[in-house]
Amino acid sequence: MYTKSILAAFAVLLMTTGCQTKPSKNDNTKEPSAMETKNNTVKPLDSLLNTRRVEFAKVASEEKKKIYGKGTEAVKKSGILDKALNVGDKVPDFTLNNQMSKPVDLYRELEKGPVVLIWYRGGWCPYCNITLHYLQERLPEITKAGGSLLALTPELPDKSMNTAEKHNLDFLVLSDVNNKVGKEYGVVFELTPEVAAIYQEAFDLHGYNGDESNELPLAATYVIDQKGIIQYAFLDADYRNRAEPDDIIAALEKINATK
Repeated sequence: MYTKSILAAFAVLLMTTGCQTKPSKNDNTKEPSAMETKNNTVKPLDSLLNTRRVEFAKVASEEKKKIYGKGTEAVKKSGILDKALNVGDKVPDFTLNNQMSKPVDLYRELEKGPVVLIWYRGGWCPYCNITLHYLQERLPEITKAGGSLLALTPELPDKSMNTAEKHNLDFLVLSDVNNKVGKEYGVVFELTPEVAAIYQEAFDLHGYNGDESNELPLAATYVIDQKGIIQYAFLDADYRNRAEPDDIIAALEKINATK
């Protein structure tokens, strides 16, 4: 069903370079296989992400895997998953500039219908690029289900525009400089010094974000109804894991069914 979408996103994966991945919490030397549903059906997006996980596992040093593993554990132990906004919470409004430097107000968007709010770390992150490209492929289905898609990033506006253009994104990309909105939603954490040093040396994280905070958002996803209430939330300390479009669409359809 999604062959065309998966092949297109896989092409992005092959061309993508930049951020490295973190191993699973139980094994610092092996990458996990693709997540499966209860019916043992491989989830389309995670299948693509897992290809990246496996490729990294083949080339990364054991030292780097351990550093990233400790980084993931630090995020989990920080308590961020308990503090972040979750299902049933009312979201605060915000106004951010999109990739065309035009202001976008969340509550104005909600007047049109439910909003799918996602965070991505930056155009330097392969997992983010794969996810954005795949979401673009599934955008017609998201729109048909009544939702609009907003992607937030701590990247500077010029960087977010580059990301949007690279993937020919038809949804809005909002620049959340200094993670201001991300902090209000409770999805921002600070990298461990070791991971931050690797990121800075590899692609200049500070240059992408315009600050030296070493803070990044979780790869969080919310589906918000028109009353501003979160009806679906995806929160995971491991940024290699992302919300499946099928789950997002199902949440939107559920909202529509209750109208």
